[in-house]
Amino acid sequence: MVNAIKGLFISCDVPMAQFIVNLNASMPASERFIVHMLDPTHMFVQPHVAEFIRSKIAEFRDQNSYEKPQG
Repeated sequence: MVNAIKGLFISCDVPMAQFIVNLNASMPASERFIVHMLDPTHMFVQPHVAEFIRSKIAEFRDQNSYEKPQG
């Protein structure tokens, strides 16, 4: 018998995949969202975390961006 799970397929580069894996690992066990790592750049996650992942990536990107000072 086959078990089907609804989810979201994510394809990204290795550093972003590691960011998502670390984000998942920082969550309590009951809230972890990665269903399966397919390979180092592809993963299957629970569908309800799409916006959460996007917002965490945006925060990370904003924290690691350099803005030239005005003046």
